[in-house]
Amino acid sequence: MKPAPFNTLPGDPIPTARAFWLRAEDGVRLRAAHWAAGGASGTVLLFPGRTEYLEKYGEVAADLNAAGLDVLALDWRGQGMSDRLQANVRPGHIGSFADYQRDVVELVVAAQELDLPRPWHLLAHSMGGTIGLAALEAGLPVQSAVFSAPMWGINLRRVPEAAAMALAVTLCRLGRGGHPAPGSGGEESFVLLDPFHDNLLTHDGRRWGRLVAEAATWPDISVGGASNDWLRAALLECRRLAALPAPALPALIALGDCERIVSPRAIRSRAAAWPGARLLELSDCRHEPMMERDPVRSRFIEAAIAHFAASAAA
Repeated sequence: MKPAPFNTLPGDPIPTARAFWLRAEDGVRLRAAHWAAGGASGTVLLFPGRTEYLEKYGEVAADLNAAGLDVLALDWRGQGMSDRLQANVRPGHIGSFADYQRDVVELVVAAQELDLPRPWHLLAHSMGGTIGLAALEAGLPVQSAVFSAPMWGINLRRVPEAAAMALAVTLCRLGRGGHPAPGSGGEESFVLLDPFHDNLLTHDGRRWGRLVAEAATWPDISVGGASNDWLRAALLECRRLAALPAPALPALIALGDCERIVSPRAIRSRAAAWPGARLLELSDCRHEPMMERDPVRSRFIEAAIAHFAASAAA
């Protein structure tokens, strides 16, 4: 676990995260970080979404630390400071979602080697929710799970899923698997392109402004649109997960009423079929409850902490 960089913006306090490098079994180098609470009563394994990076979760980690929970997270392969998977590093790219489970293995090994406080819990956002559900199926050693707008289906607007899959497969066969998928936003980070009033992530101007500042200041850790390979793999994984039975552990699943990135129908369907799950519907909330205006954000964070505490006491 050799030390790794952790970025700050001018005026930021000294980060409390200890960042370090991991190496997956296939040789991919991953960046991880541990936020220690001191005398913690448990640990949250935090699974970020597509395009995201460790620095984005500093505020969330501070909230969890204040509640007596350690936090361990990583940059998924292909994004953040972890190794990119093709020569053109700008598109968000993966060949198979099964490869993300290699990253999960290394995160669990790191948690064991650090002897992080138990019980362990999962907090997963968006694409992290796809990876997290697959990890639960594979036996992720957590006592409870919280999902923030999990990507159990993709909001393809008016494009039928079969048509999106057919186009992605065709483009992959034509040698364009690593290129940005049509409509995914190209190679630039979308936060540098989208105006605040049209963004799909948050109503909070301050937090949106920070995302813009981070993308502009740290261009090497941001990515652009999803590749055709990523889209094909994501659609296949969502289809596979939809056919699986619900995991046997308690879950809290948050969905905003302004969600336009992932599929609300897929989230509601999974929540309804999960005996130990509760669906938390959030008003005035876009895709990112943890980056929303304070009233919405606080409701989600408080519900997540209460869920972790209740499962630990059970």
